[in-house]
Amino acid sequence: MPAGRVAVIGGGPAGLMAAEVLAAGGAQVDLFDAMPSVGRKFLLAGRGGLNLTHSEPTGKLLARYGARRSALQDAVAAFDGEAVRAWAAGLGIATFVGTSGRVFPTDMKAAPLLRAWLHRLRASGVRVHTRHRWTGWTQDSGLRFATPAGEAIHQADALVLALGGASWARLGSDGAWVPWLRERGVDIAPLQPSNCGFDVAPTGPGRSGWSDHLRQRFAGQPLKTVAIAFTDAQGHSERQPGEFVVTDTGIEGSLVYAFSARLRDHITAHGSATLHVDLLPQHDAAQVLEETRRPRGPRSLSTHLKSRLGIQGLKMALLHEMLTPAQLVDPAELARALKALPITVVRPRPLDEAISTAGGVRFEALDAHAMLRALPGVFCAGEMLDWEAPTGGYLLTACLATGRAAAQGALEWLARRPLAA
Repeated sequence: MPAGRVAVIGGGPAGLMAAEVLAAGGAQVDLFDAMPSVGRKFLLAGRGGLNLTHSEPTGKLLARYGARRSALQDAVAAFDGEAVRAWAAGLGIATFVGTSGRVFPTDMKAAPLLRAWLHRLRASGVRVHTRHRWTGWTQDSGLRFATPAGEAIHQADALVLALGGASWARLGSDGAWVPWLRERGVDIAPLQPSNCGFDVAPTGPGRSGWSDHLRQRFAGQPLKTVAIAFTDAQGHSERQPGEFVVTDTGIEGSLVYAFSARLRDHITAHGSATLHVDLLPQHDAAQVLEETRRPRGPRSLSTHLKSRLGIQGLKMALLHEMLTPAQLVDPAELARALKALPITVVRPRPLDEAISTAGGVRFEALDAHAMLRALPGVFCAGEMLDWEAPTGGYLLTACLATGRAAAQGALEWLARRPLAA
């Protein structure tokens, strides 16, 4: 006997996983998405190689979710990196572990996995309705959808919302759901950018950020073989190697994203945040000081730093950008800057430019089965929940895991409902 009729709104990874688990549990599943096709952000994420998950042990993987580790622990522990790989294998998608520990499909592509997934979903009876933009509820709790043919109303016994955050609105995640849930008493943390770039503070009088010279010559170029260190207001320090990109207005890229939550929160509390860039992580401070003190004779500073320490191009331009002429010719000041160049950021880039979203439905608004306390029979999953994580497979893993958990919660609720009647 079917478990009941369940609507899933949102065709991203969380919604697709919820639909899969619901169908396997005997539910009649209708999946709705506002876009002409499902999984658009998923496909975009795979353009440079689909990072499915991470190979870290479950305990270390869970630590990547920071303050929301405990809230996500059950869901992610039940569907961790190894489980994600096994699930992909079940779709005929082999995976491998990269040098960084990240897990990718062997062909690095998202489209074959999505095609196989949709084929399996349709074979299990899931009905997919595209170009159906959810607009809220009717007075009798029907689901309203705006479609090319006009308004459509759908009735369901349970509802799984997997509506995403508010980054990449053009792909369907626009945060339009926030006021509808708030009106019904759901506690929602403000949506904020996560895994985002930042605008830098002016580096000179009359500037709004970088100098014209730096923007014109170097915007868009990566800063490679560096490390970032940041200490928050509570004295917690972290240092991480990697690379990032200098943009027209500031900085972005994987290494910046790793610090984005702390930088954003520090800016909110204090107006700005200063990180320190080690331009020479392969050299210790004593080595660098020895080279800056070395007589350079008739050679220019640029030639000397290039020959002795490999400093050139963007790294040299940043030294000129951030240091005064007096600091550049002071060996001790120059050495300090080479090992810890201060860059102050004053605001995150706009939410729609971010890779992911912080904020959303607070876990305190959910019961232990991912059901909204204020709306019995309505379950939430994915990025619309109040959690965040760095890039590296952690975002997708939690979306899949919470989609699975919400679907299991809906099945359990449907099974209990006749007993309560």
